[in-house]
Amino acid sequence: MSEAPIQSPADDAPDAEREAATKAQVLAAAERLFALHGFQNVSVRDITAEAGVNLASVNYHFGSKDALLFEIFRRRTAELNRERARMLHEANDRHAGRPPVREILRALFEPPLRWSRPESGRGISVQFIIRARSEGTEAMREALRTDVSHLRRFADALIAARPELAPEEVYWRLHFCLGLIHNNRFAEFDRLHILSDGLTREGDTDVLLNRMLDFAEAGFLR
Repeated sequence: MSEAPIQSPADDAPDAEREAATKAQVLAAAERLFALHGFQNVSVRDITAEAGVNLASVNYHFGSKDALLFEIFRRRTAELNRERARMLHEANDRHAGRPPVREILRALFEPPLRWSRPESGRGISVQFIIRARSEGTEAMREALRTDVSHLRRFADALIAARPELAPEEVYWRLHFCLGLIHNNRFAEFDRLHILSDGLTREGDTDVLLNRMLDFAEAGFLR
């Protein structure tokens, strides 16, 4: 009896590459559909049709629609928080480990605003994260409630920058700063535009960032 040929790891490479490509297609299609239409209005069939893959691909690669949602959420928030951490690290390097309040807040505010620029190509990701805050699964809500590791470095930096403030006060002010980020959505801009009779239409994210920094920095000065 002849022996079966020995399969080398290289023989598995095409299959692994196809699976990785299918998974990436599903992630991209799902993120786009969820961002545009909402989590409850998109079915597994919608996702696989958009991705051009087999109907079973979602369950095969992710286990369920909710697990797919959480995977997109996990990837995008991790990516965003890495950018924030990098900017804070650079600010620490520039200021010998004690950056001023404005530089700390810039590291917190700038990455999501940069993603919102049309030329960034990240608008869908921003819309997905916004929806996650209001429509997210229980796993997402739990992560938003309890995963504060990315914020702790900002709290520590702000406490070091304003040692005369009680830590409790710094935490509250950081909380209010987070509200600035979460309230910068198109619906709120439209409402403000109506309220101001057209005075507040703002299309320049750099100008918007500086407005936010002026306001938030002032909140740490007394």
